[in-house]
Amino acid sequence: VATERGRSVILVDGDVDAPNAALFLPAEIADSRVVSALIPEVDPSVCTLCGDCAKVCRYKAIAVLGPTVLVFPELCHGCGGCRIVCPVGAITEVEHRVGEVRRRPGLEYNLVEGILDIGEVKAPLLIQEALREAGAWDRRADLRLIDSPPGTSCAVVACLTEADYLLLVTEPTPFGLHDLKLAVKLGRTMDLPMGVVLNRDGSGDTDIAGFCHEAGVPLLARIPFSRQVAGAYAQGQDLLSSSAEWSAAINLLYESLAAFETQM
Repeated sequence: VATERGRSVILVDGDVDAPNAALFLPAEIADSRVVSALIPEVDPSVCTLCGDCAKVCRYKAIAVLGPTVLVFPELCHGCGGCRIVCPVGAITEVEHRVGEVRRRPGLEYNLVEGILDIGEVKAPLLIQEALREAGAWDRRADLRLIDSPPGTSCAVVACLTEADYLLLVTEPTPFGLHDLKLAVKLGRTMDLPMGVVLNRDGSGDTDIAGFCHEAGVPLLARIPFSRQVAGAYAQGQDLLSSSAEWSAAINLLYESLAAFETQM
């Protein structure tokens, strides 16, 4: 919708555990780069087992156990504190690959996606690098969309650090309402205005509209639980191209978001 109105758009796929935006917005990979985290490496021939490194680490990523110093890369936040406090210089930092960032230029949009390596847990770092890549690649884009992973994890917070508006997608089930409440709380904690899209409308009887009314969060659109929508999704189509009805609905959603933008 935005590109049809002459706006330049860049999309960041921040769901780095399972990125799928490229399935619906196909574009060839122009380039990619590896993203690494700095992880401590201990030289046992120099280490005196004093334990200062373990004492300074708030995340318990390094521990002295008897005659051995253990490093847990998945817990390390890369602050470098252990290296700094080591009195004998036994600790250096080495690069540990966590994933890669890819750029996919398109005719109507540009796509940046983060791909987290299997078994890695540093999603926030990869998301930050994807956002940085998007900012460096296309500074002229006047609309940036960030596709966040579900939930309220650290990865979601990483996506929201550069957001001006939070669009929450839920479904009419107890589970959907539970997650929506948590997401609204997170949005308010980060002082972000927000709106809700109700997906699979009709598949459950949980009163999402009632909660939105009580919480003062606008319900901007409803996507029905229908075979037509499911079929379009399975074929990789967006709602704009699936039917005239949905083209009108998505245009209305865009108008609601554009109205907020003009008030900023």
